[in-house]
Amino acid sequence: MGAFVTSVESVAEIVIVIALGFWLRNSGRLSDEFKGNISFLIMNIALPASIFVSVLKYLTRDKLASLSGGLVFAFGSFLVSYIVAWLLTKILKIRKGRRGTFINMFANANTIFIGLPLNMALFGTKSLPYFLVYYVMNTISTWAIGVFFISNDDPTTTKNEKKDFNWKKLLPAPLVGFLVSLVFLLLAIPIPEWITKTLDMVGGIVTPMSLIYIGIILADAGLSSIKFDRDTIWALLGRFVYTPAIMICFVLFGAYIGHGLPTLEANTLVIQAAAPGLAVLPILVDQAHGDVDYATNLVTTSTVLFVVVVPILMQVLNFI
Repeated sequence: MGAFVTSVESVAEIVIVIALGFWLRNSGRLSDEFKGNISFLIMNIALPASIFVSVLKYLTRDKLASLSGGLVFAFGSFLVSYIVAWLLTKILKIRKGRRGTFINMFANANTIFIGLPLNMALFGTKSLPYFLVYYVMNTISTWAIGVFFISNDDPTTTKNEKKDFNWKKLLPAPLVGFLVSLVFLLLAIPIPEWITKTLDMVGGIVTPMSLIYIGIILADAGLSSIKFDRDTIWALLGRFVYTPAIMICFVLFGAYIGHGLPTLEANTLVIQAAAPGLAVLPILVDQAHGDVDYATNLVTTSTVLFVVVVPILMQVLNFI
């Protein structure tokens, strides 16, 4: 019952902020110019700041070394998720403009903004080091791999079209923020507290601004855009069924070969594997001229359905 209440509260907060963006857009208080500027603000300023502060806040050099075993399990899960998702885009013939979104819904989760508070509520502070295992892999996966599936899925380009190499796509701002934070962490470079607080304040706008952006997209598309078509159903199955199932298989295999994880760590990795889709996914898709309505639909539906998935998954964990 506790898991159900926690998941309901987490989703309620998110839905309320999305509804705020929806209302502000429909009432004419948010212009098209704001819609474009919010994307730049989140991706190039707020998100890199948030990642930088989060890494230094939740990780230490000792934790990185001691959690290497769990990192292997998480890496394997992400790798298999990408392979399964890519194969399904071919089998299901997902159209261009949706493929990057589809693959990212399988592989990458909203860990820091939904996964973290939920994990703390379910398992307490003692689970934080294990949460960081998934968080690190999810961050690397999103900004070193997932973002390229989206950028290469631009329907406005053709196979024969030659484009100049864009170094900014090789190192997107959020990934730069993560890499810089690792340098500061590994070299133990001190940071004045006032700078940390400033970056934390700036990074704190990522979640509300991303959710407001989703509300804006929903307002433009209309509530009728929320649908459960074939592509949506398969992507949701990937997020809530296939990905956690893959993680469970790795946990069970590890135990079979004598490299089992502590129960708390295994439970944490499985729960995080089933977290909703990235809140910034519609923004990434919009920058690549993809199907923003599809991305928004997936983020919204996965966030709402999460309230049902968590209690079920907690019951499944009792049997592994």
